[in-house]
Amino acid sequence: MIPLEVRANVRVSPSFSRLTLGGATLAGYSSPGRDHTVRLFFPRTRQAGLWLPSLRNDAWMAETLLQPVSRRPWVRNYTVREHRPDKQELDIEFALHGDQGPASAWAARARPGDPAGIFDEGYSYLPPDGADRQLLVADESALPAVLAILSAAPAALTGNVFLEVPRTADIRPGITCPAGVEVKWLPRDGAGTIPGELALEAVRNTPDLGAPSYAWVAGEAKLATGVRRHLVSERRVEKKDIAFIGYWRHGRSSPG
Repeated sequence: MIPLEVRANVRVSPSFSRLTLGGATLAGYSSPGRDHTVRLFFPRTRQAGLWLPSLRNDAWMAETLLQPVSRRPWVRNYTVREHRPDKQELDIEFALHGDQGPASAWAARARPGDPAGIFDEGYSYLPPDGADRQLLVADESALPAVLAILSAAPAALTGNVFLEVPRTADIRPGITCPAGVEVKWLPRDGAGTIPGELALEAVRNTPDLGAPSYAWVAGEAKLATGVRRHLVSERRVEKKDIAFIGYWRHGRSSPG
């Protein structure tokens, strides 16, 4: 368990904020990149500080649940967008959607000096050796993960990337990406569609994906399962070559 504090909160676009967390506790910490995930601990509204579990193994969850709600922090999974060891800090990006979820509400209001904490969870992007053509698909909840994957991708990588975001203003120009990877942005712009539907349809309606040797899909649950089903049944991609992760489910929780 690593206690940290907010160092900066930058609004990247209308729907995204990037929080920089840091502290001397990050000395010796190493992030493997890719879609590296951490459990993020942050205080509930009206909590004076942040309680963190003392246990440094999987028993932290039981310890946390034993705390009264007045003391128990919020805990959510997030991707490390960037790690700067020399400055003892890391960035986490949040998809904002008002106060529909505690993480979005906290991220919108967090200020330098506010407490936070992280616990390592690893990563799911595990392409096999020789997977030189890939397919990456994400809605806004998994956008930071895909951007982190692309920024560390080998220059020889080719393939297709589909990124669904709430608004045209959320498109990131000039992202770091291998020259052979085609990135398609899919803004909803208030169309009223369920997040993930545009990305799923875009994959289905793209005639030539070039037989990807590996696919990584994450976001709303129906997007993840829908793309996997399509790749297996229509594109003849092997199940073992598809990583699909449902970050959230429409109607039950919100991204970010």
